[in-house]
Amino acid sequence: MKNKTRQKRIEEIKKKLIKQKEQILVDAGVMLSNLPSEGNLSEIGDIASQEIDRSFLLRLRDRERKLLKKIEKTLEKIETGSYGICESCGVEIPIERLEARPVTDLCIECKTEQEEAEKLKES
Repeated sequence: MKNKTRQKRIEEIKKKLIKQKEQILVDAGVMLSNLPSEGNLSEIGDIASQEIDRSFLLRLRDRERKLLKKIEKTLEKIETGSYGICESCGVEIPIERLEARPVTDLCIECKTEQEEAEKLKES
């Protein structure tokens, strides 16, 4: 019974991820078509402002691309039945964590350890 409920909740996560993926693709299409072009800009201030806008949009696009890769990886894991298993320790990730952070591939303990290790590297 517990497994059936978990599987049903995973199917809901899958639906949300597919919608999120579609939205990212739609938004990316809109964003790329709205990128500022190098038109006839006469003032240095206009050129600088346009370059900042362009840089921001491209960075945003890069984040979306990374999220899209994570979503695709997660959807693949759902299909193969390996979704919800921590890639570090192999324990089953609680469904509440998966619902809160669907693209996670680490249990909370392993994620905490990873973040602590990253903080030590930064120090």
